[in-house]
Amino acid sequence: MATRNKLWANIDWITFFVFLLLALLGWINIYAAVYDDSHKSILDISQRYGKQMLWILAALVIGFAILIIESNFYVFFAWAFYGLTIFLLILVLFVGVEINGSKSWFIIGDFQIQPSEFAKFSTSLAVAKLMSGYNFRFGSPAGLLRVGVVILLPALLILLQPDTGSAIVFASFLLVLYREGLSGVVLFFAALTVVLFLLSLLVPNYLLLVILFLGALAAHYILNQRFRMVYMALGITSGMVLLVALADRITGAGLDPEVIVLGGMIPALAWFLFWISRHRIKRTMVIILVFVSSVAFTYSVDFVFNEILEKHHRDRINELLGIQSDPLGAGYNVNQSKIAIGSGGFLGKGFLRGTQTKYNFVPEQSTDFIFCTVGEEWGFAGSAVVIFLFIFLFIRLIILAERQRSAFSRIYGYSVAIILFFHFMVNIGMTIGLMPVIGIPLPFFSYGGSSLWAFTVLLFIFLRLDASRLDKLV
Repeated sequence: MATRNKLWANIDWITFFVFLLLALLGWINIYAAVYDDSHKSILDISQRYGKQMLWILAALVIGFAILIIESNFYVFFAWAFYGLTIFLLILVLFVGVEINGSKSWFIIGDFQIQPSEFAKFSTSLAVAKLMSGYNFRFGSPAGLLRVGVVILLPALLILLQPDTGSAIVFASFLLVLYREGLSGVVLFFAALTVVLFLLSLLVPNYLLLVILFLGALAAHYILNQRFRMVYMALGITSGMVLLVALADRITGAGLDPEVIVLGGMIPALAWFLFWISRHRIKRTMVIILVFVSSVAFTYSVDFVFNEILEKHHRDRINELLGIQSDPLGAGYNVNQSKIAIGSGGFLGKGFLRGTQTKYNFVPEQSTDFIFCTVGEEWGFAGSAVVIFLFIFLFIRLIILAERQRSAFSRIYGYSVAIILFFHFMVNIGMTIGLMPVIGIPLPFFSYGGSSLWAFTVLLFIFLRLDASRLDKLV
């Protein structure tokens, strides 16, 4: 009994009550989003708001069940949870039911479950288990490969469904790895990849080549403080570009601008390689490798964008970047979402008084676009309160993660905080037009049993680990 009392005393009730408040606020806003005059009771289980009430009650039961189990259970069975999730992700590809173009669901009677939601907590456990092991060396190539496989395997299986939004969430583990010692250079290249992807869609290839070339020269000067090679490279490149352009004009070959630019750059690169071979400056060689890799990646973007991404993803990205404008097609959801949020003003239109909400102008308003209801009916003030609660939760989770004595609990805690933050950032970014629409829920807020239960399991395992932070884990 004393041990049980100690457990309840050590639970971080602040985090629990923030979780409960977010779930209740989500329930109220789901009620507003799909309100039906013929089913006015919020407890009516024939409607989404009634079902969400059942999901919340079940989530509380699941949460308290997690809390009363020994914390070592989650450490000991981390790989078992991960293996079961991988099995389910493979199984759903064969026997799953396709909904909205993704074969991501098991349906048993009236009950639906999405394995990809539960993959987030099981992968977090597996990463924490692997990286906290005595024989794990994070700085070694073998260590990085092992943790990379653990993270990428579920992500690739989810991509096969295909569910790009859920798969992208696994990229957030990069920040967990950074906290545990991953070089900032890796984050730099990850950010560079995203920037190059976007620039490749927005900027003509020849102009992007010039930007990359000038960036490489600037990096060479900053690292080596040798301007002589910079102006020689600029001179060689400029001269060759003029010669190729002149030859094109004389012959009437009609070369593409990027071919002309490449014709000028190749001799400059050859000069750099010759100079490096004589002076053996490794940093410049790294710069050249990054430049060549960046150019190769730039030319691969068209293939990835047009052949790998689904058409609706391409349309949404084009809409977000302003490449196309289709307010009645690909941009309809976001356009109506911004109208709904903007119409709320400072204090909102009032509970159940949102016209965009009431007349179903925004599709998926109780799931992916639930934040629209907050913006329209509760205005800027209500939106700020919801955002504050989420930010408070993230800060609280980081504080809890930092006070852990075991590496397992710390790594898992950071995984929880970063996964929840990624969902929050992308979901709200979607509703206000700052992120492409990739269909991921707002934690504890959006309608759905699978997502609510998965986030509850994710959070409550950490609350259980934190309650036992002074005990020795296996």
